[in-house]
Amino acid sequence: MNNTLDTIMIFLVLTNLALLGLSRLGTCIRIVAVQGVVLGLVPLLMNNWHFEIRLAAFSAVLIVLKGIVFPRLLTKAMRDIKTLREIEPFIGYSSSIALGTALLIICMWLSSHLPLPVETISELTVPVAFFTIMSGLLLIISRKKAITQVLGYLVMENGIYTFGVTLVEHQPVLVELGILLDVFVAVFVMGITMFHINREFDHIDTDQLSNLKV
Repeated sequence: MNNTLDTIMIFLVLTNLALLGLSRLGTCIRIVAVQGVVLGLVPLLMNNWHFEIRLAAFSAVLIVLKGIVFPRLLTKAMRDIKTLREIEPFIGYSSSIALGTALLIICMWLSSHLPLPVETISELTVPVAFFTIMSGLLLIISRKKAITQVLGYLVMENGIYTFGVTLVEHQPVLVELGILLDVFVAVFVMGITMFHINREFDHIDTDQLSNLKV
């Protein structure tokens, strides 16, 4: 199980770096969707693939929301606002990858000095969870397009989920579902906001909103 989980953690690192280095929004949406599907399999993996209705239902909900519902909402928003790329971000793509690599090193150092209440099932889970959270935060603060910032929010939630699900053997499903519901509402509201911003101002560059005057 540890080998498979380590592979998933390495996959998360690579996809996070890819998100920091890509400009095409459609590709970024698909990457985040794949992240959600892979993370949806983690509860079953931790149970050694033994079938339990509770875990199976939770994994199914997670995969449907993160792998299908959220990506479709974002893809529809991308088509409605007629934008395909993140243009001229606050931090360039090469610089974002370099900064992401530095954040990965910092997260590895931090996790090695962080006392945990329980033993983790893999040494990679905590640093990768921290790195995923930091990658999402970096996407939020370094990109201009609102839709990319929504993707950053989803990546941050993936990191929080990774940290929680790999530390607790019997996770509180209701709490996790509550988090997913919050994320669903946030993505839905952000999609509506992006649509209205684009309709009124013909763009979704959030930095230009600071130029608005009463």
